[in-house]
Amino acid sequence: MTTTETAPDRAAPTRVAAKVRVWDPLVRVFHWGLVAAVAIAWLTADEVERVHEIAGYTVAGLVAFRLVWGFAGGRYARFGQFLRGPASVLGHVGDMIRGRERRYLGHNPAGAAMIVALLITLSGTAFTGWLIAEPERIARLPEMPRIVTPARADDDDHWRGDRAEDALEDVHETLANLLLILVALHVAGVAVASFSHRENLVRAMITGDKRAPDPDDIA
Repeated sequence: MTTTETAPDRAAPTRVAAKVRVWDPLVRVFHWGLVAAVAIAWLTADEVERVHEIAGYTVAGLVAFRLVWGFAGGRYARFGQFLRGPASVLGHVGDMIRGRERRYLGHNPAGAAMIVALLITLSGTAFTGWLIAEPERIARLPEMPRIVTPARADDDDHWRGDRAEDALEDVHETLANLLLILVALHVAGVAVASFSHRENLVRAMITGDKRAPDPDDIA
């Protein structure tokens, strides 16, 4: 009688999905640095003025860097790679609502539009905050035509300065509130895209790596 020996069962090797580097280190530092700076600025708005100002200057510096890096950075950092027209943005949003949007290796059209909106709002918030920090900066703004007699010119200058500062504070606060709404929409969009494409986009912005594109993806 012959005995046939069976080879011991071995577990099939686990297939590891290929990954590609998408977000370079500077994009990641910008992203998380901006998150921290905005959070600090918001939390210290009416509490610690000096810290609030430093956080605001940090935001301004990060935005300036991102504008430069949008032209000088790597492929997926460049504005030319991910910015799309309104039709593409609306089309992508419609596809997201219907649950059939395509996966983009970089920023999708809706995410790109959100980046532009955030950069504009952050710039306006930082600029108005910078003006409010020093009254003489407001005085350098273009003057409105004076419709008062010379005798009341000094009083009018003081009144105009106060009114300009109040108006700028209102604009600054409105932009800050708009920024919160945009951030909430951005987080919601990241959550939807992560769920839809089975990909942790938050982790991707930490490691810089994303799943390699499938044939139907847009790389």
